[in-house]
Amino acid sequence: MKKGIHPQYRSVVFLDAAANFTFLTRSTVATTETVKWTDGNEYPLYKVEISSASHPYFTGKMKFLDTTGRVEKFNTRYKNSAYGIKASETKAEAAAVEAAAEASATK
Repeated sequence: MKKGIHPQYRSVVFLDAAANFTFLTRSTVATTETVKWTDGNEYPLYKVEISSASHPYFTGKMKFLDTTGRVEKFNTRYKNSAYGIKASETKAEAAAVEAAAEASATK
């Protein structure tokens, strides 16, 4: 290996400021701050905006989108295809669904 072209791989403390969560791992990230870790040693500190402690996917606090509005929009767009109208629906039922979709869209 060539000398002097690779970044320094060392232990670094990552701080998630949103959740006040810190973890020690190895990284090549460049930092200017240091922090004293629980083992008594000083390590470089890198602040992150989001980690597994604050990400909605990992915390279970995900926001659910308006899926019914998306389904109605899809059915309206593809109302004459097999995707928009189920085989069991009659044309009258499909017209009622279309009218309801248009009424909710105008609100």
